[in-house]
Amino acid sequence: MKLKILGSSSSGNCYLFQTIDGEILIIECGIDVRELKKTLNFDFSDIAGCLVSHEHGDHSKSLQKMLDSGIDCYMSEGTKTVLSIEHHRVHVMPKLERIRIGSFTVMAFKAQHDCADPVGFLVYHLEMGLTLFATDTYYVEYSFENLNNILVECNYAKDILDKNALNSIITKVLRDRTLKSHFELENVKNFLKANNLSGVRNICLLHLSDRNSDADRFKKEIEELTGINTTIADKGVEIDLSLYPF
Repeated sequence: MKLKILGSSSSGNCYLFQTIDGEILIIECGIDVRELKKTLNFDFSDIAGCLVSHEHGDHSKSLQKMLDSGIDCYMSEGTKTVLSIEHHRVHVMPKLERIRIGSFTVMAFKAQHDCADPVGFLVYHLEMGLTLFATDTYYVEYSFENLNNILVECNYAKDILDKNALNSIITKVLRDRTLKSHFELENVKNFLKANNLSGVRNICLLHLSDRNSDADRFKKEIEELTGINTTIADKGVEIDLSLYPF
């Protein structure tokens, strides 16, 4: 199982889980669909589906083109309503209920963000075990057992954010909005400490802010805390999520 990252920022988000047989589950469609087509050699036949966490454009802007390309897309009821999208390939995901998408098993859970009905996902596949995906959330109310991989937003550090606001690099309005909509470094640490990490092989930090983060620092501090290999998500990054060697 490979994770391919096509975008992980406010410019656009898209993550591909690809099995050894080539089946693909996509999370987020916030990039130009032409980039996705190029990555997949213009062949969408192996895509099992696409999960959309919420309605913001950097996560959903290519939704209509995905649907028109024959891809089943899954989201919460609130996200579907806000996007005003009606299509036979749109599927509403009830929270905390397992659904089958190809050979993947997926469950949505409530996230906390400044939008209608955001969700995170638990994704299970025999090749990678259980993977947590949580982005664009300032808090995760759940703890999880039996995780093998964690993909979690680590958008900013409060000291960097405050310094940027003090120096007028960002506005106070943006500072306050960030505090109420994104996951901060120390909060990510507390979240990780609240979970059983004994089976976790990979941590991937998602959606780092261009101005309010420090990738090297974040990686170092999370690895020091957990002892687990930590990767910073960026366009073009690939991670081997295989639970067992093939």
